[in-house]
Amino acid sequence: MNVKSARVRNYMARDLISFRADTDVLDAIHDLVTQRIAGAPVVDHHGELIGVLSELDCMKVALDASYYGQRGGPVSDYMTKTVETVDAEMNIVDLAERFITSRFRRFPVLKDGRLVGQISRRDVLRALEDLST
Repeated sequence: MNVKSARVRNYMARDLISFRADTDVLDAIHDLVTQRIAGAPVVDHHGELIGVLSELDCMKVALDASYYGQRGGPVSDYMTKTVETVDAEMNIVDLAERFITSRFRRFPVLKDGRLVGQISRRDVLRALEDLST
């Protein structure tokens, strides 16, 4: 494979942990911590992407729960609803350039409008390393 033919689909993670909008946010936080992941997509009952729950989204919830004893509520109350995504057919170099100018560490990957994976900065570094050897 060469740089021009390398696509997001070749390097994305396909086996994702995801949440439903009605998942209790404290349960979601527990899953993020135990699985050692920094965020996860939120999908509806059709598997369509409706948001992302990140560590940052969870920080206030966790603080309120641990310090004030307040219960969280559904993930839908805390998730980021406006989500930047990438297409599975996007060129990996174009994505690397997008990461350089973005604050995001990962993007959900869509194919024909459906969630099919997630790609991180580390995945792109692995791809670029593969392509340079």
